[in-house]
Amino acid sequence: MNQMSAGLFDLPFPETPDAVLEKKHAKSCNFRLAGVDEAGRGPWAGPVVTAAVILDYDNLPGGLNDSKKLTEARRETLFDAIMTSAHVSIATACPQTIDDRNIRAATLSAMVHAVNGLAPKPDYVLIDGRDVPPGLDQPGQALVKGDGRCLAVAAASIVAKVARDRMMVRLGALRPEYAFEAHKGYGVPRHQAALAEFGPTRHHRMSFKPVRECKT
Repeated sequence: MNQMSAGLFDLPFPETPDAVLEKKHAKSCNFRLAGVDEAGRGPWAGPVVTAAVILDYDNLPGGLNDSKKLTEARRETLFDAIMTSAHVSIATACPQTIDDRNIRAATLSAMVHAVNGLAPKPDYVLIDGRDVPPGLDQPGQALVKGDGRCLAVAAASIVAKVARDRMMVRLGALRPEYAFEAHKGYGVPRHQAALAEFGPTRHHRMSFKPVRECKT
């Protein structure tokens, strides 16, 4: 394991993405600066999906931003551009893992798996949020609201969101009574009504209180 501690050289980031500054940071890391983010911590069903992205700063997709600030159509377009131009790795934690380990631990572990899946390996990792996942082989830095401040993290947020949404659409085709394709597993009234009528499936997170209370 890398003996450098996480956050050994904290990289300053502004409140909005600065491509010039970020490219300088990437250059100091041999252009192996990875952004990491997740999608799906809050839903009652489906996996949590994490993504790690190393951007090519000479070939940046236009309009990278926090996935929550983009339309679905724009996310889909950017997803394809990121997958074409960048190094990308995706990792998931299934509902059973979330139940066994809790959502925070499962998410952080999946982030490590996503980083480990990158080729080339990153020299430094920027993670959206307040936590540097334990077990990283690289030094890293947590970046609060990083998906709106760092292009690499924004790209990771888009990849994770689109990948998870596509998974939930496929799951909706398998279990149409739950309409997963519409709400993506979040706790909307339609999902709550389906749980009350049909009970939870193996795709639900039994450790989440609304699901646990519907268990039959």
